[in-house]
Amino acid sequence: MSTRRTDLLDAAITLLGEQGVRALTHRAVDATAGLPPGSAANHFSTRDALIKAVAERISDRERARWEELAPTVYPTTPAELAEVMIMLARQSTGPDRALTLARYAILGEAANQPGLRDHFLSIGSRVDAYFLNWVRAAGSPRPERDAPLIMNHWTGLVLHQLAIPDPAFAAAGQITDLMHTLEKSWTPTRSGTRSTRIG
Repeated sequence: MSTRRTDLLDAAITLLGEQGVRALTHRAVDATAGLPPGSAANHFSTRDALIKAVAERISDRERARWEELAPTVYPTTPAELAEVMIMLARQSTGPDRALTLARYAILGEAANQPGLRDHFLSIGSRVDAYFLNWVRAAGSPRPERDAPLIMNHWTGLVLHQLAIPDPAFAAAGQITDLMHTLEKSWTPTRSGTRSTRIG
């Protein structure tokens, strides 16, 4: 349910995604949300408090997206996992572009704020668990090794596309190639592997 607080935080995410972290001020958030001056300051007394709350809101929105997706996705082959990763890459650089850019902007702030860093690590652990299950279900005999390889490659592709948009976004080809390469190392142990439901 929308509240004035969440409206302000969603406005801050839009502001971050469109203008970057330097544009994040109480006054700018009020204007973006279409609320009276002082609204953001009433909820977040300092800029650091605003940034921390934005980080939490980003995490909440991303976690909700993963929790909505996870019970419906069953990647039982490397090709199916590639399809999921391609879909997520297109979502993150398309409809969710502002949210993704806001996340990277806040991560930049976390480099100098250990509290933010710890927060992202804590929230990210649940998403990591979902993805580890996907990689295991797709047939990886060593998901703890393979999941970071895939996700780090995916993150690099998304970040590059956000920074230097390419109409012919090559995520599909690169992710498919990566999964094909990994599948070669999985093949000896895939026979006899049963499909695993994610959720």
